[in-house]
Amino acid sequence: MKLELKNISKKFGNTEVLKNVTITMSGGKIYGFVGRNGSGKSVLLKIICGFYSPSEGIILLNDENYIENNSFPKSTRALIEKPNFLPDLTGLENLKLLASIQNKIDSNNIINTLKELNLESEMNKKYSKYSLGTKQKLGVAQVLMENPNLIILDEPFNGVEEETVEKIRTLLQQEKKKGKIIIIASHIKEDIDILADEVYKVDAGNVKKRSI
Repeated sequence: MKLELKNISKKFGNTEVLKNVTITMSGGKIYGFVGRNGSGKSVLLKIICGFYSPSEGIILLNDENYIENNSFPKSTRALIEKPNFLPDLTGLENLKLLASIQNKIDSNNIINTLKELNLESEMNKKYSKYSLGTKQKLGVAQVLMENPNLIILDEPFNGVEEETVEKIRTLLQQEKKKGKIIIIASHIKEDIDILADEVYKVDAGNVKKRSI
């Protein structure tokens, strides 16, 4: 599996948010992007997901230019910025609703994922009653439950208790061994250093590889 970003730039009006970003990512690795809030991390992730089109440059996933084809990267799940679910449904009901779109997994798969993230006792509570950390864990569960090949997580540990942080780290290491590409963005350097095989610093739209 290979994801290639070639000379990616992004402008909103006259403001250049990303500047000539070139990176090649391969399966079986975790890639970390660290930078302050507003540095361009989330915009980069949204471009990879196909939510934004780059102003310049191309993106290839396994040699397919999916943005040019007006499509999204195959077998990809992402948590970008804050998770957003239906407030009057429970955590389990929200995930069942999402899973019904593709019907790749059943209730047992969803419940097992919730258990792995210490959400078993919370899954039948309404989302509106969730704490910040519980909402974040449900967002991570949504990403992992359908076994995607490209995993994108933006600030995944925000508000999450240490016990579950350790579980998420273990799960991501297991997913990496399956040959997946995992992308994690955080403004906290330590979150990235613990997990990432390659680290990139994002600063004012410039993305540079950093030695670990």
